[in-house]
Amino acid sequence: MDANFHLTPSAVAFTDAPGKAEALSFIAGLFADSYDLDAPSIEAALLQREQLGSTGFGRRVALPHARFDGLKRPLAAFVKLDHPVEYEAADGRPVDMAFGLLSPSDCGVTHLHALAAISRTMRDTDRLRQLRSAQSPDAVYALLTNVSDRDAA
Repeated sequence: MDANFHLTPSAVAFTDAPGKAEALSFIAGLFADSYDLDAPSIEAALLQREQLGSTGFGRRVALPHARFDGLKRPLAAFVKLDHPVEYEAADGRPVDMAFGLLSPSDCGVTHLHALAAISRTMRDTDRLRQLRSAQSPDAVYALLTNVSDRDAA
């Protein structure tokens, strides 16, 4: 697993969310269920960050992220959307995958290192193709942990 953040298998899921707001709400619930956190607080933090500017990364990927009180280290969640949703992404394309990140409020540069690690993964064209082709959350998790293990070495 990547030393910059923690991703648990239960934090990888597929959803049929019809829009950006619903996708962010789903991600908040996924964080809450996977890491025993409060979904409404997470959703509020993610929406507050989105108000600063879209976290639509480009390449049909979003990187919703926020600082969050009470965490000891950055936590990740990954969502593959059944249908692309408008996300106000940098390249104007709809999003079909979102790699979420919550970092401790006081973590400083650790948050940036975790975002950079996720960004490297999501810039890899072959990896994106594999993730889009994956048929289950378990397959996605295997792809993500393989890449994380390789990058950590």
